[in-house]
Amino acid sequence: MAKVKTTYFCKNCGSESPKWVGKCAACNEWNTFIEEVISKPSKGALPGLVDFTNSATPVSINSIDSAAHPRINLKDSELNRALGGGLVPGSMILFGGEPGIGKSTLMLQVAIKKNTLKTLYVSGEESEQQIKMRADRIGIDNENCVILAETSSHRILKQLKEINPDLLIIDSIQTLFSESLDSSPGSISQIRECTSELLRFAKSTNTPVFLIGHITKDGTLAGPKVLEHMVDVVLQFEGDRNHVYRLLRSVKNRFGSTNELGIYEMQGSGLREVANPSELLISNNDQDLSGVAIASMLEGMRPMLIEIQALVSTAAYGTPQRSATGFDLRRLGMLLAVLEKRCGFKLGAKDVFLNIAGGIKVDDPAIDLAVVCAVLSSNVDLPIAKNTCLAAEVGLSGEIRPVSRLDQRIFEAQKLGYQQIIVSANNKGLNEKEYGIEVVQVRKIEEVFKKLFA
Repeated sequence: MAKVKTTYFCKNCGSESPKWVGKCAACNEWNTFIEEVISKPSKGALPGLVDFTNSATPVSINSIDSAAHPRINLKDSELNRALGGGLVPGSMILFGGEPGIGKSTLMLQVAIKKNTLKTLYVSGEESEQQIKMRADRIGIDNENCVILAETSSHRILKQLKEINPDLLIIDSIQTLFSESLDSSPGSISQIRECTSELLRFAKSTNTPVFLIGHITKDGTLAGPKVLEHMVDVVLQFEGDRNHVYRLLRSVKNRFGSTNELGIYEMQGSGLREVANPSELLISNNDQDLSGVAIASMLEGMRPMLIEIQALVSTAAYGTPQRSATGFDLRRLGMLLAVLEKRCGFKLGAKDVFLNIAGGIKVDDPAIDLAVVCAVLSSNVDLPIAKNTCLAAEVGLSGEIRPVSRLDQRIFEAQKLGYQQIIVSANNKGLNEKEYGIEVVQVRKIEEVFKKLFA
């Protein structure tokens, strides 16, 4: 019986070692090597393997036409936005997200949208009947979409040669295996080998490829880190499964900005594009409630208004509690310390609870002033006027600091019908007459308090 040959791979960078070592020499990470069974490919080509590689010749950079292949419109404005304006021919996109977040649903919607793209949807996790059931639930039919339930990369490449699709979707890369290796599907060597084969196909045929990837318990994409270096675009699908909103972020993009953001709403009939997220993230309450403030924030390049809710009460158990949902708890503690030290508000013996409505997570410092005002509103039990929103950062000395791209924030508040926005007086070049909304400029938290609760 032939001896089984094994080697060790680093989970972080994919480097190979003949024996286990504690520290990777390539990426300097500790305890990342795992053992895998391997088998070197034979010298000859495997039976049935299709070779897509073409011999390349050097050309002058001036003779290359950059506009020869325009971007492909996927009939999905949010996905087009995250990709930087559309899909680039020959690109490879890694699409990751937690289980049950809606990765397969979104990719199936892309495949069966009413477009002229001939799409091959390869599924290694579901049968054709399961995919058809999801397509019926979405309620879209498209004869240009072809379904293939297969996990062998070599057989997939043979079908690609026969079908010659305009778009390829792999669900998921962790289920594929290459016959040239003996390791199990999902291992580092298999993921790297299958991705390399699909990358050669994409670049040689100028066909865009979507790879759906799994997420580890740490929130990172499963497989070697080198996988993210091999692809052109890395998209992250985020959201809380207890809420209906999903955020599509661009982590890496060789063809556009990584500051763009796509927003979807999960419904029974699939994922719906959200063109104006501000209207969904703000509750339409007719009552005047204390502890509620509206902040004008930026998520990437996209302005939106969010609702911040705060509750301040006397500590019932002696030790004050600090809790924040969707906001950095350490930053909340810093803002409370500023209110107590610089402004004289006694909050040290009170419980403070903060919530960002809609279940989204925000790290924009421009919502600091709205957080402070929501806490103060709940503390004095006085509501903030409904037609007022805020956009400013709070410094450690209690000063109101300016924020970037203030024009976009003001225009977003104006578009949604707000009549007043409170900003920092230190913004340079701000002309209040340009806007159809009252711009109130302040320098200290005390001025904001007098303006809102006088």
